Amino acid sequence: MGCCEINGFLEYSITQIQKDMADGKVSEKDVAQICIDRVIEMEPSCQAWECFGLKDQCQPGPLHGIPIGVKDIFNTADFPTQMGSPIWKDFTPGNDARAVYNLKSNGAIVPGKTVTAEFAVHALGKTLNPHDHKRNPGTSSSGSAVAVATGMVPAAIGTQTAGSIVRPASYCGVYGCKPSFGLIPRTGMLKTCDTLDTVGFFVSHACDLRVMLDALRVHGRNYPVSHEALMNSKRQTGPQNRPWKVAFVQTNTWNYTEAYSKNALLGFAQLLYDHTVQLPKIISGAHDIHATIYNKSLSHYFREEYKRKELVSPIMNEIIENGNRITYQQYLDALQAQVEIQQVMDRFFNDYDIIILLSTAGVAPLRDEPEKPDPALIWTLAHLPVISVPAFTHEGLPFGIQVVARKYNDYLLFRFIDHLIESGLIPEGVNPRS
Repeated sequence: MGCCEINGFLEYSITQIQKDMADGKVSEKDVAQICIDRVIEMEPSCQAWECFGLKDQCQPGPLHGIPIGVKDIFNTADFPTQMGSPIWKDFTPGNDARAVYNLKSNGAIVPGKTVTAEFAVHALGKTLNPHDHKRNPGTSSSGSAVAVATGMVPAAIGTQTAGSIVRPASYCGVYGCKPSFGLIPRTGMLKTCDTLDTVGFFVSHACDLRVMLDALRVHGRNYPVSHEALMNSKRQTGPQNRPWKVAFVQTNTWNYTEAYSKNALLGFAQLLYDHTVQLPKIISGAHDIHATIYNKSLSHYFREEYKRKELVSPIMNEIIENGNRITYQQYLDALQAQVEIQQVMDRFFNDYDIIILLSTAGVAPLRDEPEKPDPALIWTLAHLPVISVPAFTHEGLPFGIQVVARKYNDYLLFRFIDHLIESGLIPEGVNPRS
């Protein structure tokens, strides 16, 4: 397997592994050994795993023999589910979350649980940014992002309630996908916000985006709305006889953006189009709307943990206390505003195929510095599919762009990523390699 033995899965996509298995060039035991060797090499310095113990039993399927990391908020039959909290230390649910079941039924191996922030919120865990250990690796899905960025696994699942896939993908230089809300089932996992929690994933190679979504998502006519949209070839293929209609947008977070990030995005935008598009006015209030829903929901779902507040982080306690001050009517008003944002953005895509903007304000900040506001949560609120692309580096550190499409146009989004790669505008794999 050549360089793959040295760099783990950084040079070796799921797609290529499956081809080589079919050709008899590599066995599932070889793939498992690459994972084990790379974890032995990289884990001491990056600490991406809460627990690790790879088993070599797997079913046939498109992910046959592929080790996939699982964020430690999903139930797993073989490992504890501790959710980054001492309150839940050693808790073993005894079953698999639906997303984990879907991975296994498609042939994947779950080698362990990746580190999450406490209750998938804000308190940083032990995971270190592989490009600079002094810097933030991202928010709650950072363990999954780092496991992929270092080649320990070719893919890992995570979640996003605000920016917890986009942000670590940007800071660690990998592809991060937050699909359309609801496409990947949430049964058997930590619940934080009913209208925001979205299951997604990280990959080291863009060609594996489709593979992962196909394995994880719901299928069939029992899900009529998503089924009709995803099976509509006209909707998913992309433009045939015209250029892509791409909207470059600057959100209310633009003033927090680093100058080098602005210059990188503006230069990238000039390769595709030459004008800036204004988002609908309601989007400017997205962060406040999100905060109301987020804080109130957390104060509800973690009211029992709050009774043991000495075992809960200060930032989580603060969020719960803020949520307790939000009235029921304020929460309902925010939910209605969220619906309006979803409707407005659906109309916006009558005129555009794709939105492009920055993933984060810049490269990862130092661990003890606050993260600057970024636009990732807007698309979580709007239920839109997003891919964070490892497009840029600054002084050797990565930061990404967000590519956004209409709800349920996930495969159209993948096709646009293919277009950018074919045009030589973005890398096919991680950037830079750790």
